[in-house]
Amino acid sequence: MFSLGDVRKCSYLCSVINWKLISKILGSLLFIEAMFMALCLVMTVIYGESNFMVFVISTAITAAGASLFRYMGHEAENSLSRRDAYVVVTLTWVVFSLFGMTPFLMLGTPGNVTDAFFETMSGFTTTGATVIDDVESLSHGLLFWRSLMQWIGGLGIVFFTVALLPSLVGGSVKVFSAEATGPMRSKMHPRLSTSAKWIWSIYLLLTVACGLSFWACGMDWFDATNYSMSTTATGGFSTHNGSVFFASPTIEYLAILFQFLAGINFTLLYLSFFKFRFSAIARNAEFRLYVITIVVATLWIMYLLMTRMGYDVEEALRSSLFQVVSFITTTGLSNTDAGMWPQITWVILGVLMFMGACAGSTTGGFKSIRVLMLLRVLRNEFYHILHPNAVLPVRVGGQNIPQGRLVTLLAFFTLYIIMLVVTALVMVLSGVDITNAFTIAFSLISNVGAGLDTNIGPQMSWADLGEGLKWLCSFLMLVGRLEIIAVLVLFTRSFWKKS
Repeated sequence: MFSLGDVRKCSYLCSVINWKLISKILGSLLFIEAMFMALCLVMTVIYGESNFMVFVISTAITAAGASLFRYMGHEAENSLSRRDAYVVVTLTWVVFSLFGMTPFLMLGTPGNVTDAFFETMSGFTTTGATVIDDVESLSHGLLFWRSLMQWIGGLGIVFFTVALLPSLVGGSVKVFSAEATGPMRSKMHPRLSTSAKWIWSIYLLLTVACGLSFWACGMDWFDATNYSMSTTATGGFSTHNGSVFFASPTIEYLAILFQFLAGINFTLLYLSFFKFRFSAIARNAEFRLYVITIVVATLWIMYLLMTRMGYDVEEALRSSLFQVVSFITTTGLSNTDAGMWPQITWVILGVLMFMGACAGSTTGGFKSIRVLMLLRVLRNEFYHILHPNAVLPVRVGGQNIPQGRLVTLLAFFTLYIIMLVVTALVMVLSGVDITNAFTIAFSLISNVGAGLDTNIGPQMSWADLGEGLKWLCSFLMLVGRLEIIAVLVLFTRSFWKKS
């Protein structure tokens, strides 16, 4: 029986959060998920597979859930507060994963709720970590669903709705702020919905171009379609055992190119290639740091492979460049087993994994813009020691960074490190060796999905982790995708106070 205190607490929470509007939004989003899930039916029909009804039932369950949420929120007003935005964004990723794991459970691969939720969360957050040892045994429909999950989550589930259904949410800007990556927001159009449509158009164009390029170079159309979604979403799921199945060096270089493009701020891509303002990309400080980091890391690893592993020049260039771009864009694909490389390369790739590519892209990680801001803060501090009375603003791209954003940056960095250390500590206490503990933590919070040791490496599975650790990993993937603060703020007492 519920006590009077429980009723009062429930009534209080309902008054703080607009649950009807949140239900309405979740319902509309689930209809979109059901629509994408129905596309997997096409694959089962094309390949004449017997699991057709699995996707019929999964689509029906998702559509029924969408209808229920829509009914619960049918009288809601489109007035979304900032508090509501953070709740709806976090709940969306969780609810999408809960419904998205239905095909896995019905097919029994993976066969339990923990593994199915892990696989689904890994897909939507574009982490690319998998608990399925033999992905080649999966049906074409299920393989296509894994790739679609990554593609949907690439730029953000709620952000996708802002592009398709701008009238659904009265607080689109708040939702965008809660889900968008990076510390700085740039707009290409006064209307956010128009900007979202342009960004998704670029995303779709990159995906189609990537798929056609793979197909033209000899990859069959199914693999080309799946790898194009995995590459442009910087996800890393593969249709073959191992992280990657590239048939030729040409395809590997194409994968490098499209991973690199997916790591650039999409607003910057729009200004450069649709508005023909090519100087914008050349002047962008974050882009320059992104390119310089790739060049330096590639040359360094290339030298190590040639001198210590006996690689020839072309193989060393291709292998090192592929790994560098894959790790800095947090894709997690691999054209070789980097776990067999000299250990100094692990450190280099680990730094890239932490750093990440540009804000406003499909990538994870700390983001290059934050690294640049931290470097500017450090430079000013050293200068300030010599000139105590100097007023030294932090400037990035010709703009002064407000003090409030710098405080947020340092708070984010602190939380990032705390999450890494705590997760690694839990892993160690659970029996994972310390090297794997830290690489797993780095990999998940950066949404890379690839470890570097021989136990969990680019060509291995995550299935050996215990059930409790898998739930922790799922939470860490969500926290990493929504950039920590957007999720952890829900666990603070002040968030649930009316004031």
